Amino acid sequence: MVEKPIQTNDSTSSAGTLLASINSPADLRRLSVAQLPEVCADIRAFLIDSLSRNPGHFASSMGAVELTVALHYVFNTPYDRIVWDVGHQAYGHKLLTGRRERFATNRTLGGLSGFPNPAESEYDTFTAGHASNSISAALGMAVATEINHEEPRRNVVAVIGDASISGGLAFEGINNAANTPNNLLIILNDNNMSIDPNTGSLHSYLAHITTSKGYNDLRYSLFRLFRKLHLVSDQRKGAILRLNNSLKSFLSREQNIFEGLNIRYFGPIDGHDVGTLVKVLHDIKDMKGPRILHIKTKKGKGYAPAEKDPSTWHAPGRFNPATGEIVKAPDDGKPHPVKYQEVFGKTLLELAREDKKIVGITAAMLSGTSMSIVKDELPAQVFDVGISEEHAVTFAGGLAKEGVKPFVAIYSSFLQRGFDEMIHDVAIQNLPVTFCIDRAGIVGEDGVTHHGAFDMAYLRTIPGMIIAAPRDERMLRNLMYTAAHRTASPMAIRYPRGKGNEADWHTPMRLVEIGKGERLTAGTDIAFISTGTIAAEVAEAVGKLREEGISAAHYDMTFVKPLDSGLLREVAAMGCPIVTVEDGTVNGGLGTAVTDWMAEHGYSGAEITKTGMPDGFVEHGTVAQLKALCGMDAASIAKCARRILATQSKTL
Repeated sequence: MVEKPIQTNDSTSSAGTLLASINSPADLRRLSVAQLPEVCADIRAFLIDSLSRNPGHFASSMGAVELTVALHYVFNTPYDRIVWDVGHQAYGHKLLTGRRERFATNRTLGGLSGFPNPAESEYDTFTAGHASNSISAALGMAVATEINHEEPRRNVVAVIGDASISGGLAFEGINNAANTPNNLLIILNDNNMSIDPNTGSLHSYLAHITTSKGYNDLRYSLFRLFRKLHLVSDQRKGAILRLNNSLKSFLSREQNIFEGLNIRYFGPIDGHDVGTLVKVLHDIKDMKGPRILHIKTKKGKGYAPAEKDPSTWHAPGRFNPATGEIVKAPDDGKPHPVKYQEVFGKTLLELAREDKKIVGITAAMLSGTSMSIVKDELPAQVFDVGISEEHAVTFAGGLAKEGVKPFVAIYSSFLQRGFDEMIHDVAIQNLPVTFCIDRAGIVGEDGVTHHGAFDMAYLRTIPGMIIAAPRDERMLRNLMYTAAHRTASPMAIRYPRGKGNEADWHTPMRLVEIGKGERLTAGTDIAFISTGTIAAEVAEAVGKLREEGISAAHYDMTFVKPLDSGLLREVAAMGCPIVTVEDGTVNGGLGTAVTDWMAEHGYSGAEITKTGMPDGFVEHGTVAQLKALCGMDAASIAKCARRILATQSKTL
């Protein structure tokens, strides 16, 4: 764990009367059901005020307010467990569980995490940040309660969205839940939206699971009657379930996929009617066996701009709460660098225009990766496979096997899920799939679950994998051009979140020699070896050192695999200390690759210092703050060089 300073809350958003009185769910449960709508209104007002100044995930949390209140009202949390999927919707949960006064520190260095974090609160039962894991994790907890013979019964609830439930892990969990004794309750929060519009047949299926009000009223009435007459028992649950299934099939004329798996299905119901939610949850909480409650909600509920455009308002940044106007940087009329994502999208569009065999693949991140730029003009050459990273990789392998040229754009931390498929379905056959690894390195405020720390390390283990990291926007274009013209070998191109450094990046593309690096600056006292955009930090450090009379060399490897042996021989022959710098974990990445090469080629005496993300999980904060904490900013890199040279002079 990276040590960091603790920031205190300088100001807090104003809380409504009822919300201000709630410091734990126990306080919430002392209220009447009639007071809960006011609590919901207070939460929404608080979030609008707070998030307008301290940005975070807005629309998802606004849409889940009633659900959050109802869950904490009905269930005895934290004894009962609530497992959130992804965690974008958990801000209301944080407000109700004793973190209201610190909420202004959300996503800041030393402050609250933007996602559920068990290290932060006992109410955060499981780490969240990636999609589709809540059902499996919650099922494990539910089974554990039986193994541990916990009394009274501990209820476990998994909350999952309609986008996340399409992930393969979610279906694996559902299948296991249907065949394992458990009392898991699954809440399907169906808001008809992911970050980008949902895709796939499952989304269409969910959109058409409709039952009449009469069906729901009759079903719940029958259940309450059976319970009153003591007819709901283990011996009779099968009959009750068959009745439910038959009634549903008769009235809706369709077979429910969940009930087909013998998971009792309830809904859909209005997820913004907190009174009904409380009533239904009370009705079904003590039932035995796996159940799923399907609720319909609206992202951004209670704030008109977010309801109208939930994609933009997923994480809008700062905004004017009165007008809904999103605060943008003032336009000074000068050309500015663009995001690497935009460079990727526009470059892929250029390549796809010229070669119809080039296609783009993304996993529910059309806008986030800027694949939307290609989709808007060439829709037939873009495939959004939904939250299915494993499928995206194997799908790309199938395309490549038949001569298509797939560019797979996935965030670094999400691509981890496709590691097996990259080996088994791509690398073994040496297929020319190009993995465009977005959000590589430190990502900032989203923190530990989203940093792209490990891609270089785990990709280096895959035989035949080409791994490249451009130092600037022009090199990104050149690497993509090179990838489009190769005929074998998987290739990964990693680049960071956010803006680059070049305003004039749109230059003609050229082929890059694979495995070839470049000496950027000559020097004799110390040598820096970097890969990727961290080269800018190194260049600044080199400049600082030169002002102090220290002659520092700087080499940009570009390729982590294969390494430039000629360049490394040149560095080794200098006989000076070597510092590797990378925006990734120091364990297994560039630094490890260089030290391995030096040892294998007889340069075991080389003094090498590895700089990068430490052997631990880096928390949340701004990119600049976290680079400084990890020793990866220009000042820290220069300081590292001074320390090494000072130590060396003392030993001479």
